[in-house]
Formats: sequence, C-alpha cells, structure tokens
Amino acid sequence: MKEINWGFIGCGEVTDLKSGPAFNLVQGSHVEAVFSRSGEKAKSYASRHNIKRWYTDAQLLIDNPKVNAVYIATPPSVHATYAIMALRAGKPCYIEKPLAASYEDCVRINRVAEETGVPCFVAYYRRYLPYFEKVKEIVESGKIGKILTVQVRFAVPPRDLDYKQNEQLPWRLQSHISGGGYFYDLAPHQLDLLQNFFGVIVKAHGYTANRAGLYNVEDTVNAIFTFENGLNGSGAWCFASHESGREDRIEIFGKEGRVAFSVYNYAPIHLYTSAGRQDIVVPNPDHVQLPIIKSVIEDLQGFGKCECTSISATPTNWVMDRILGKI
Repeated sequence: MKEINWGFIGCGEVTDLKSGPAFNLVQGSHVEAVFSRSGEKAKSYASRHNIKRWYTDAQLLIDNPKVNAVYIATPPSVHATYAIMALRAGKPCYIEKPLAASYEDCVRINRVAEETGVPCFVAYYRRYLPYFEKVKEIVESGKIGKILTVQVRFAVPPRDLDYKQNEQLPWRLQSHISGGGYFYDLAPHQLDLLQNFFGVIVKAHGYTANRAGLYNVEDTVNAIFTFENGLNGSGAWCFASHESGREDRIEIFGKEGRVAFSVYNYAPIHLYTSAGRQDIVVPNPDHVQLPIIKSVIEDLQGFGKCECTSISATPTNWVMDRILGKI
C-alpha cells in the first residue's frame, strides 16, 4: 500500500478537530510536517499533534522529500499560490473550501493540475457525511415526487468581532483575502450540496447590500439560480440578523412532499408527505472531514475514486462570483 505522507500548509482552528486528526486515522496515511507563517503556531501545533517537522517557509515543506501530498488550510486568497507550488512539485493537493477567492483563480489551479497531471481535491466534506447522503437518498428515491423548486434560508446575528470597526476585522470580512464577506465563507457548502443533488448551476443572479453598516462588505445577499436540469432555486442570506431571526435551512419542494434540513447545525431532517411529518436523526463522525479524507487517500493509493476534485468544485465559485456581481 502506498503511504501518503501529508504536509499541512496552515494550522488554524479547522485543522484541530474537523480535519487534522482524520489524516492519521486512515490506514496508510500520516501527517509528516506542518507550516505556518508564525513559528510559534507551527511549533505548538506540531507538538500537540506529534508531528515530526514544522516550517515557517511553505516552499521548504513542499520540497521535503518525505512529504508526498499537501493539505492547504489557509485563507482562500493564497489557495491558488500554494496549490500551484505543490502541483508543479508533483504533489497532490487537498484544499479547504472554497477552492479559491475567485472563479479566475479556480481556473488557474485547474489549468496547472491538467498540465502536470497531478490530482487536486477540495474539502466539500458535507457531500460525504451520512446526514447529507440521507437527504440525497430521499430526493433520489422519489419520496417527495418530481422536484419543483429549492430554497436556501440562512440568517445569523453579528459576531462580536464584527463590531470592532477600529480594529483589524476577521479575514473573512476582508474581501481581498476571503473573496467576499461571510457569504463567500458559508454559502459554498450550501451551493456545493445543491449542485451535488441536482447538477451544475448554469444561471445565477444576485442582489447584495450592507444594511447594518458594521463593515464594508455585503451583510445580506439574495439570489436566484437555475440548474442544468431546468430546476430553479433561490437563496437569502443575512449575517446581521436579530437572534430571533436565526435560521439554517434548505427546503426542497416536490409534487408529493418536501424535505427540510440544515447545513451547519445538523438539526433533524424533516420529511413531509401525505403521511405526515417524519423526523430523521442522522449522526455524523466526530471528525467531520474523515469520510472525504478517507476517499482522497484511497484515490491517491489507487484503489478508490474521490469525485470532489478541483474541477467539480469550480462551479461553486462561478455561482458565488455571479451572485456578488464579480463576473
């Protein structure tokens, strides 16, 4: 069995529980080295997770002959830079979502992946979670009949950091780093799931506004979109709502019923049919990225196939850029 020795570029919060430990839980895989621009962070992460080497220079990590695959867990603005460095070094990539901070950068990554023939995967891990596999099963089973339309509704109150206008705002609110505001960070999972269910979105249009005035990027987004199969959908996102308006919901309406589910809090799936409402509880693994990481590793080892590639992830950036008026 081919041993996959990972190098982490980035060691932030997401790598502590959601993803990092999972790389050591799959047979034939382990974490060899980690990079952060902060030597203190890199050293601390390596110590806490029993990783042999740490770096403050990403090129040194990529050049490490023992590292043969790279996990990129940085803000999106540098995804393309690090991915292209790794791909040109012949080392497969697994990149946090969204693939990049713009559709244009996604195209750059895909071009280099094609030129080099090196695999590139993206962490749309919700596709592989039992909770969302159950939703997809319900949709494809015909239990709610022919699908008529889909709605995304998401609203959360401002975070404490959002009020600190005179201080450094979180990177997610700096569009040159994140690609947009909170929409560019949170909507990708929702849009990727819907495209996994119904196919690629081929038309999209949006309206954005900054209603609360807490920062300079959009805090409300409304959108309409059309899938390649002709299905229409809509979405409404608000990142400055009152607590009473908090919502995390996608509803899929069919001729024979509807299914409603959350994306971030994994509330019970509600299936509505002529027989009434059925509440379906589906637990997920402790390390939510474990199923997709296992799929990526098995693909790299030559006896599996991970469909969550940079090619399949690119339409989500296209849709977001269309909604925000970037393209």
